[in-house]
Amino acid sequence: MDEMNLTDYLAQGGKLTSPANVPPRYRAELLKLMATFVDSELAGAAGFADAINAGPGIKERIAAAKIVLEKTDNADKVLKLMGEFGADTARYANHHPWTARLDRDADIGASRTEHDMRLAVFNYPLAGWGDAVVMNLLMGRAVGVQMEEFKRVSYQPLAEAFRAIAPVEARHAELAEEGIERLISEGQGDSLQASVEYWWPRVAASFGIGNPERFEALKSMGLRHTPNADLRNTWEERAGSALSRQGLQSG
Repeated sequence: MDEMNLTDYLAQGGKLTSPANVPPRYRAELLKLMATFVDSELAGAAGFADAINAGPGIKERIAAAKIVLEKTDNADKVLKLMGEFGADTARYANHHPWTARLDRDADIGASRTEHDMRLAVFNYPLAGWGDAVVMNLLMGRAVGVQMEEFKRVSYQPLAEAFRAIAPVEARHAELAEEGIERLISEGQGDSLQASVEYWWPRVAASFGIGNPERFEALKSMGLRHTPNADLRNTWEERAGSALSRQGLQSG
């Protein structure tokens, strides 16, 4: 299949199954998508690892450790696919400063740092257990929305990886909601609300500002399906509902 026919094939919902039949531009965009996911998972896991011993009880520490383990494993699933495109997977995990964070009051919007491809939200530090749980809930709901998009990508091996990852990530958001419920019962509602107001705009920024031309190009390759604004609106509804169940307000 030549590149012109391949473009039409993808635009009509076709799937690719091997690096061997992937055109250059598609390869570049696919690797960018995978790197953003892997880097965000590794940076998120590294940040949450520091919060494990801040957990108020054994159950919470086990849950936090499980999240760190599973996020690292999710990153590995996608990193293995990057390896099939030539990425140096043995070097990758140690190449970036995954624990690096900006100042708490830094404001970089949706931009990335020079370190890696992590979403901007993973450049901000956590401030204690309650703050970590709030961030995990809001970002967990965002990942859930993104997973619905990722499970439909036209590179079949990646779509299959995301279908395996999605329920694991969904459980992380559920654990966060359980954690918030406990903290609310202990009278920590005011500090949790302050964390919501801190993290809400930063998680929202992870959906990007939206570039219609770029979106249409990615859509024609089967790498995107739903505009950023629609994804963000869905997240706002779901995250807002999760917060309201705990008596908290969206940011």
